[in-house]
Amino acid sequence: MNQPTPAIVTQGAVRRLPRLALLLFCAAYVLPGFIGREPWKNADIMAFGYMYELALGDAQWLNPDLLGQPPEFDALLPYWLGAWAMRIAPAWLTADFAARIPFIALLVLTLLATWYGVYFLARTPGAQPVPFAFGGEAHPTDYARAMADGGLLALIACLGLAQLSHETTPALAQLGFTALTFYGLAALPYRMTVPTLALGAGLAGLGLSGAPAMASLFALGGAVLHFAGAPQDAATDTRGSRGAALIVAVGLAAGVVAAAFDMWEWRLTPGPFAATRDWPSIGRLLAWFTWPAWPLALWTVWRWRRQLGQRHVALPLWFAVVGILTSVLAPNPDRALLLSLPAMATLAAFALPTFKRSVSALIDWFTLLFFSGCALVIWVIWISLQTGVPPKPAANVARLAPGFVPSFSLLPFVVALAATLAWIALVRWRTARSREAIWKSLVLPAGGSALGWLLVMTLWLPVLDYARSYAPLVERVRARMDAPGCVEVFGLTRAQVAALRYHGKLDLHMAAAPSACPWLIASEELQASVPMAFAPARWKLVASIPRPTDTRENVLLYKQVP
Repeated sequence: MNQPTPAIVTQGAVRRLPRLALLLFCAAYVLPGFIGREPWKNADIMAFGYMYELALGDAQWLNPDLLGQPPEFDALLPYWLGAWAMRIAPAWLTADFAARIPFIALLVLTLLATWYGVYFLARTPGAQPVPFAFGGEAHPTDYARAMADGGLLALIACLGLAQLSHETTPALAQLGFTALTFYGLAALPYRMTVPTLALGAGLAGLGLSGAPAMASLFALGGAVLHFAGAPQDAATDTRGSRGAALIVAVGLAAGVVAAAFDMWEWRLTPGPFAATRDWPSIGRLLAWFTWPAWPLALWTVWRWRRQLGQRHVALPLWFAVVGILTSVLAPNPDRALLLSLPAMATLAAFALPTFKRSVSALIDWFTLLFFSGCALVIWVIWISLQTGVPPKPAANVARLAPGFVPSFSLLPFVVALAATLAWIALVRWRTARSREAIWKSLVLPAGGSALGWLLVMTLWLPVLDYARSYAPLVERVRARMDAPGCVEVFGLTRAQVAALRYHGKLDLHMAAAPSACPWLIASEELQASVPMAFAPARWKLVASIPRPTDTRENVLLYKQVP
């Protein structure tokens, strides 16, 4: 007899992951990377620079700019969120951390919306496991909850999520609104008000965050899938054509909002860009960025191949395909691929009820060896920096980050030690007992990914701040200026300008002739152009100031000759 679905799940396998443990685990993943660091180069400090200008009132809300330069990422809402947060934050909060608060909420929204999206897709009749002749199969609600736990773990396990989801950039806003759109489409057959609001907010948010084309594709695909395959147990007022018409109407309303703010633009144009694309590099990016979700997603497509038209497979597959194709056509493939992760995690979750025990054991052992090895390397390098033993890691850091002085901080050390002990306890729990829980195969991948990120953001944070922040360079510039005041800039990047504005509190202006400022900061790469652009007799070179960890970003400091 042909099975209606490949999922064979008993009631004992859908035990819920303890809520307190899940919440603490999510907090341990979300907070590190947002707390205690400086804005990093390039996209992070660049986006923050536009938020900072808006918060100070030095830029127009509908046309953010940084010394007359428009943003590299054409968006509005992410910059507004950071600027609003800085304006209403108490004085004791630093501006950069205040700007991160709404982005912390966006990452939490991503995790929450993905959980509920998987939950409602797993509730559809086509996703339910095979009923047993004498009972004992998983209860639909318990099954959906366990699958949602697995989807959330799969999302956290994705290697590409860690850094980009902890930056204050439009990419994180796009991720949050993509997850919200995904939830709205997944839940619409069963709920009306909240999914509709979520769908509208998600599509409008995508349009105002620089991704109107993806919003259109998500809405179009969602409407077609809803019209063609609304589940049998869907609510009456969201069935078939009614639900599809509602999705189209919400999508059009979101498009009107984007057009009203002049954000409606089709930015996915292959042109010669795709022809000259480094395809091996794209392949490597796909392989590591979406690991370990992509092999599980492929397994889902194969095992559920007779149900590809069902919503629980078709909807996340559509979101994943749109994200992958966009990464091929977009100039920033990693940030475009980021938007496919909630859908990839959903597909990965539906691989869980089809696994054999041998496959689950292979995932466990590979994950255990990989992440335990990574944690050991992180600890060894940190110990070397603190004690000089072994000497080679400390020497390598000194070569890569000249001038860095290691320091010991008790709180990060305690947090890192507690996370390592928790990893050991998790490994012991997973290997010492034969648990039936359907999400068990993703516990170690998600735990290992969270452990690696937390250790890096605690033990390695000082050296990373030194290497990736512009603060050391700005401090050197300020130290060579006897009376900082009006400063002109020539040939600097947006990120460098933002750093000088925030870290140096300098009054910057674009270079002009005749000059109105006593100081000029120029890129060393354009050293030959400076005399051509400005009369050499009017400027005296004060110093060539190196950036400690990247000689390609050295700057020249000039003082105007009286």
